[in-house]
Amino acid sequence: MSGPREAIFPTRMALTNTKLRLKGAQTGHSLLAKKRDALTTRFRTILRKVDEAKRKMGRVMQLASFSLAEVTYATGDISYLVQEQAKNASFRVKAAQENVSGVVLPTFEVDRTAGSDFNLTGLGRGGQQVIKAKEVYAKALETLVELASLQTAFMILDEVIRATNRRVNAIEHVVIPRLENTIKFIISELDEMDREEFYRLKKVQAKKKRDAEAAEALKRKLAIEAGLVEPEPQATLDDEQEGPGNLLATKDEDVIF
Repeated sequence: MSGPREAIFPTRMALTNTKLRLKGAQTGHSLLAKKRDALTTRFRTILRKVDEAKRKMGRVMQLASFSLAEVTYATGDISYLVQEQAKNASFRVKAAQENVSGVVLPTFEVDRTAGSDFNLTGLGRGGQQVIKAKEVYAKALETLVELASLQTAFMILDEVIRATNRRVNAIEHVVIPRLENTIKFIISELDEMDREEFYRLKKVQAKKKRDAEAAEALKRKLAIEAGLVEPEPQATLDDEQEGPGNLLATKDEDVIF
């Protein structure tokens, strides 16, 4: 039998079990292929969102840099004021989970808490620039968290899709052909065993028939020797010539010559 197969003894039970395994492998291949397609679709969607988020991040960080430059020009260095007035975190990141075809993807969301920090910063001068810079950097932080969530999901999906592709290819090109070759081998061996069994039964039946005929002949011979049965008369040559098969020995009245 061409192709790799499993080392198994060819029996009816082994054939049934192998067919069940082949059916399970085909079902698993179908499910994994559907899972791969669903993950690939979601992967492409996330890839498009990652590209948009990176472009957005570049624009927002550009505006944030300009806003910080305006604050520095209007009020000078206010980093020490920000460090002194920062008491509680106004931004918190919440983590959640999303299930996509059995794959758990983490998602991050920004929880912004309204606080009274930095309210007095820029009171003397540059207050509008400080407020603008604060809002722009808040927008940048939200975009950064969104990008981190998309990037994490992107990396997880990339690894899962590769593993799923390896499993699909292994089932399609290794497991299923091996089971199919095993089934062909078992069927071939069972057919050969059936032919051998049929030939054996024919030989046994012929031998029994010969033994029965020999026993019957011996029994009749013993009966003839004991005088219980008369021997059968043997046909002579004259009887054979005068039989219905000899046309010269019969006379037909219709023949005139």
